[in-house]
Amino acid sequence: MINTHDILETINMIQDENLDIRTITMGISLLDCCTGDAKSTCDKIYEKMTRKAENLVKTGEDIEKEYGIPIINKRISVTPISMILASGKGDPVLYAKTLERVAQTVGVNFIGGYSALVQKGFAAGDEALIRSIPEALDVTEHICSSVNIGSTKAGINMDAVKLMGQIIKESAEVTANKGCIGPAKLVVFCNAPEDNPFMAGAFHGVGEPDCVINVGVSGPGVVRSAISKIPDANITEIADMVKRTAFKITRMGQLVACEASKRLQVPFGIVDLSLAPTPAIGDSVAYILEEMGLEQCGAHGTTACLALLNDAVKKGGVMASSHVGGLSGAFIPVSEDAGMIAAATSGALTIEKLEAMTCVCSVGLDMIIVPGDTTAEVLSGIIADEAAIGMVNSKTTAVRLIPAIGKNIGDTLNFGGLLGYGPVMKLNTASPAKFINRGGRIPAPLQSLKN
Repeated sequence: MINTHDILETINMIQDENLDIRTITMGISLLDCCTGDAKSTCDKIYEKMTRKAENLVKTGEDIEKEYGIPIINKRISVTPISMILASGKGDPVLYAKTLERVAQTVGVNFIGGYSALVQKGFAAGDEALIRSIPEALDVTEHICSSVNIGSTKAGINMDAVKLMGQIIKESAEVTANKGCIGPAKLVVFCNAPEDNPFMAGAFHGVGEPDCVINVGVSGPGVVRSAISKIPDANITEIADMVKRTAFKITRMGQLVACEASKRLQVPFGIVDLSLAPTPAIGDSVAYILEEMGLEQCGAHGTTACLALLNDAVKKGGVMASSHVGGLSGAFIPVSEDAGMIAAATSGALTIEKLEAMTCVCSVGLDMIIVPGDTTAEVLSGIIADEAAIGMVNSKTTAVRLIPAIGKNIGDTLNFGGLLGYGPVMKLNTASPAKFINRGGRIPAPLQSLKN
C-alpha cells in the first residue's frame, strides 16, 4: 500500500538527493543481419536497429514526464561487432559508422557493442576489430567499445592484454585534439556480463533474446542521505539502512523497466543495481564511504566500507526486482565521482588503493587518468593485474585508463558531461615489458573447475 510518506520520500530523493534512472538500454541482436557482404550487412543493421529503437527515446521521455523520474540516458547495446565482421567482412570502421548513423537517427546517447570477446584467443574478425578501435572511436561520437580479455573459465589471454595496452595508447594519441576522449569510451574486461546496460562496457550477449530492455538505476546521493540520518549508528545498522534504501531505489528501476518493456513491446531483461555516481556534488560513492566515518575516501578502512556498501546494495536490491543482472554494485570511476576526484587530487586516493577497492566492488579501475607518456606495457600490466583479480575472485573487473597526452601528474583533464574531469594520477613506472611480451595465456584458476 502506497502512502503519503512514501510519495513524499520519493519526491525528496529525486529533487534533493540526485536519484535517477541512469539508463534504459535496448539490447538488439544483429546475428540475423549477416549477409556475407559488408555493405548489405550494414544496410540490414541500420534497418533493424532503427526499426526496433524507433520509439526508445520518446518512450523514455514519456515515462519521465508521467512518473516524474529522471531518465538520464537512452542507449542501445548490440551483438559484439567482431562476430558480425567475421561474416560480413570488409572494413570494421564501416560498421562503427553505421552504428553512429543509427545513433543520430534514433537520438540515443550511446551505442555499445563495438566489441570483441577474446578471453581464449582470437577468432575471425576479432583482431581486425580490435586494431580498428582507435580509428572507430575517433570518427564517431556515440559509439563505445569493449574487449573481454579474460574469464574465470578461460584464464587470461596475455596476447590480447599486450594488444589492448597498445590500443589504449594509440586511441589517446589519435583523439589528443579532442581531450583524449577515445579511451574514455573503451573498456577492457575480465568476466564481462552479457546484459550490462552501462557504458562503455555494454554489449548484447549471444545468449540474450533478439531484443530486450535492461535498466540501470543510480542513487549514491540517496544512500548517503540515509546514512547521514543515523549518525550514531553501528555498522550493522548502517548495513541494514543501505539495504532498505537500495530496495527503494531498485523498486523504481523495476517500475521503469516494466513500463518501458510494455510500451515498446520488448521483453524485460534485468535491472542493474549499480550505484553509478556523477561529477555532481552529492552524487558520489566516495561521499557514502566518508559518511560511514572516513575522513576522506582512500583512508585506511576504505576497502572495508566499500565491501559493506557493495554487499548491502546487492542484498537490498535483489528483493526489489524480478531479474537482477549486469554489474550490480558500487562503481568507483574517478573522473565521474566528485568525492573520488577530490580524494585523488589531494593524494588520499592512489592507484594502488583503487586496485584494492576493485576487489570488493563492481567493475574496476574506471576512468583513471594517467600521464600521457605512460608506456603501452605499463598499461598492459595494469590490465593484467585487474584481470587477475576478476579471474581469481569469479567477478567482473575492468579497466578504463585514459593516457592524457601532453599532461603530467597533477594536471587536470576535462571530458565534460557524465564523464566529468579528474587529475592525472601517479603510476609506478617500473617496466613489466618482459612479462607482457611473453604472450601466451595465464591458465584458468582451480575455482573454474566447479562442474
